[in-house]
Amino acid sequence: MPSTRFTSFEICAGAGGQALGLERAGFDPVLLIDNKDHCCKTLRLNRGQWDVLQADVVEFDPDEYRQVYDVDLLTGGLPRVKSAATVQRPESDVEWKLLQAAVWMAHSVQPRAVLLENVPELVTSEKYASDRAWIEECLGDQGYQCAWHVLNAADFGVPQFRKQGFLVALREPHFSAFRWPTPSDEPAPTVGEVLGASMASRGWPGAAAWAAAANVPGPALVGGSDKRGGADLGPTGQKKAWARLGVEGKSIADDVPGPDDPVDFRPMLNVRHAAMLQSFPDEWRFYGRKTSVYRQIGHASPPPVAEAVGRRIALALGA
Repeated sequence: MPSTRFTSFEICAGAGGQALGLERAGFDPVLLIDNKDHCCKTLRLNRGQWDVLQADVVEFDPDEYRQVYDVDLLTGGLPRVKSAATVQRPESDVEWKLLQAAVWMAHSVQPRAVLLENVPELVTSEKYASDRAWIEECLGDQGYQCAWHVLNAADFGVPQFRKQGFLVALREPHFSAFRWPTPSDEPAPTVGEVLGASMASRGWPGAAAWAAAANVPGPALVGGSDKRGGADLGPTGQKKAWARLGVEGKSIADDVPGPDDPVDFRPMLNVRHAAMLQSFPDEWRFYGRKTSVYRQIGHASPPPVAEAVGRRIALALGA
């Protein structure tokens, strides 16, 4: 880990993918918040020293947790926001209210830097132009300048084509010192390279051929909604993309194929496979049953991407 350490305050922390990446980049959280019990328990399972609070970010009062004031970094991987222009009903704008709360949190907390992750469209789409303008105006009132960028997890060693939208906000002189991370010179590992040994671990005779055919990174994992049924690999288009890699996307498996499964069997992923495809380390544990764990993993930010961005923020703060 870097010798110079910084402090962070993370909202919507989820299963800890972003926090883990930022920890590797030199950031130690003074507080992490999530509103889901299983996510908070996952964070505590892995980092007993972290201060984890189950709370609604919209209702959070920094005055009750004064350690968050003047941190080096305010960060969050926020739920996938809909543009304000397309929100049709008051009950459908929960994600937008969280994004607003994150921006206002910067006013209260006064961090040296802000890092927010969301859908790529928040960065690139004209539908979100008014949202970006509002964010830049609000943060600009506090002296921050904003940089927007889309990164693909596959460019940072993650075996998954997963695009993420990022906002980094800093004040001068640190803003001028900030640069976005550049893609790795090495190609991302393929699904077969990452999961082949696991698929072969119970003696499935088709494992080697399956791994050879799954010869590209996977499509983005989709965590799904808490309001609908069990875990699967997402909408029809996502399932078809996984099928082209020899993966059955209708559900999540409890185990890997065995010796009695046919050579041409199409296996399902299990939750550990999903964690591997998100580049969580093997020792990272998840609290809950299969559906909850899969959703935690699917909604996470891959740690290597958060680490790459975090290292660039750390460099800028040290400038």
